[in-house]
Amino acid sequence: MISYVLVPCPLCGTPGEQLATEDEMKRELEQLWGYHGRRLRPETPPARLADRLAFSQRPPLRLARCAHCAMIWRSPAERADEVTDGYAREAPSDDTLAALHDTQRDAARAQARRLTAVAGRAGAVLEVGSYVGGFLSAARERGWRAEGVDVNAVASAHARGRGHVVTLGELADVDPARRWDAIALWNCLDQMPDPREALHAARMRLRPDGVLAVRVPNGACYAALRRRAAGGSLRASLARARLAQNNLLGFPYRWGFSPASLARLVASLGFRVEHVVGDVLVPLADRWTRPWARVEERVAKAFMRAAARRSAASAPWFELYARLEQAHAPDIALSSAS
Repeated sequence: MISYVLVPCPLCGTPGEQLATEDEMKRELEQLWGYHGRRLRPETPPARLADRLAFSQRPPLRLARCAHCAMIWRSPAERADEVTDGYAREAPSDDTLAALHDTQRDAARAQARRLTAVAGRAGAVLEVGSYVGGFLSAARERGWRAEGVDVNAVASAHARGRGHVVTLGELADVDPARRWDAIALWNCLDQMPDPREALHAARMRLRPDGVLAVRVPNGACYAALRRRAAGGSLRASLARARLAQNNLLGFPYRWGFSPASLARLVASLGFRVEHVVGDVLVPLADRWTRPWARVEERVAKAFMRAAARRSAASAPWFELYARLEQAHAPDIALSSAS
């Protein structure tokens, strides 16, 4: 049986006000199933519903929002060990893992390019939550010495089969004596039990002047769009479509940062924000998607991505790149990551 605990705002420590009730979250999930159900072929295998209609975390019982920093989060939430165990137990098929790798690698090439631009050169990078190794492959193409760490044994084995070095476990299991030029947390900080603790562990493993790279769903965008999505108007329908296309409908995440709240958190840990860029979710369409829906997604996300580039504050997803300031670098002997 899943057990739950009340969770305060990770930035302000306040209990937060109610943003969405359990009934409202159930209604969003029904809307999500209706949206994708019209776009998927009837014979779609259940395994292909992952990260579209089926997610690692259970639907939230309730969403809270902080009146001070606008963070949103699930409260009550699953206990920390249950979150980690849920990811560790997943066992996707080889075909599913291969398809995920190719999709993620294509999207990760832009991330590897941006990371290299911020860092100034390729070096040693550790990806937290490396999963199938899509970013590791893209970073290697850019000249990075890339390694990963992930709690899922099946996905980690798949990444190792592609020639990558992956530690099975959490960031705390990575040798604390090693130092990295960059540490990336793509699409995983939003699922971690304690984001401040995770970022502190990353900071302790970065060399002085090292770069932290984070990609998360935009909680502020979700909150704004769900207000517009109420009702049967065209405006409401478009808002629901934007939420569904970006895996925000039903909010299958633990934390919803905004660019401002994440910048505040990393600054409190000794980082200087250098670059924030808005984005959209990677493509979801595959051979199980109806042809017209593939075109719809491609066109919709092209427009959404253009808007996201103009304003990260209102983008469905965003990436934040920050540099560890010299005065806050860990004061212990350094050893080079290789």
